[in-house]
Amino acid sequence: MAVSNLVVDDTETDAAAATSGSSFYLAMRILPAAQRDAMYQVYAFCRAVDDIADSDLPRAERAAGLERWRADIDACYAGAPRASLRALTRHIHTFHLQRDDFHAMIDGMAMDAAADICAPDEDTLDLYCDRVASAAGRLSVRIFGMQEEPGRRLAHHLGRALQLTNILRDIDEDAGINRCYLPRELLALEGIATATPGVIADDPSLPRVCAKLVTRAREHFAQADAIMDAVPRNQVRAPRIMSGVYRCLLDRTVERGFDLPRTKVSKPRARLLWIVARYAFF
Repeated sequence: MAVSNLVVDDTETDAAAATSGSSFYLAMRILPAAQRDAMYQVYAFCRAVDDIADSDLPRAERAAGLERWRADIDACYAGAPRASLRALTRHIHTFHLQRDDFHAMIDGMAMDAAADICAPDEDTLDLYCDRVASAAGRLSVRIFGMQEEPGRRLAHHLGRALQLTNILRDIDEDAGINRCYLPRELLALEGIATATPGVIADDPSLPRVCAKLVTRAREHFAQADAIMDAVPRNQVRAPRIMSGVYRCLLDRTVERGFDLPRTKVSKPRARLLWIVARYAFF
């Protein structure tokens, strides 16, 4: 779907989320109507800018597409949105969503659009995780109704846990598009000095690098759990589901292992439905 023609109303966004295969759709579905619709709008925005960053367009065109989205977001805050973003604008005002978080998401996608990321340093990886994951979390926790301080901390930790899980699960897929998000410092500790994603993915020392990143992801999940344990349950039903689904994916990834050959990690449907039932109804 061309981003410039993206229709973002309640019906279209619901359909987009339902057919996307997104793990987040499970969490969105259990929300009250107003929150659910707001999440669909935010999700559609995230998908649109992600599609630009991952497209086959020339880099200059990808950059221009992202800048058009930056202008569109600014127009929402100026009270002059394009027609397809009127619903998003309504939710921006209802839930006090912050412009900086939309811009941060665009900045994260611009990192992918500008160059093929390979073995970023730790600071760059953390910035990337903050922009592409925790920024969306900061928008989401406002929709969930969380207070500012615990909401920002939850977005920080859960966003990083989810993004690190993606990185660990998608090593081969990322290498196939000439990307590697594993931090250069951890690679160097295992004697992996190359800047070629395919070579990194095939290195026999890679499992030791991944083990360290698995530990880091689990620490972020634990921090997120502690935050959610301390706030009203109805505010964190959706992030509990997101956390449960991604923790399951991380466990599956670890069970598969990081030695070659690596198989694609599948989502255990029965387990995911149990996670949804646990936090949606009990």
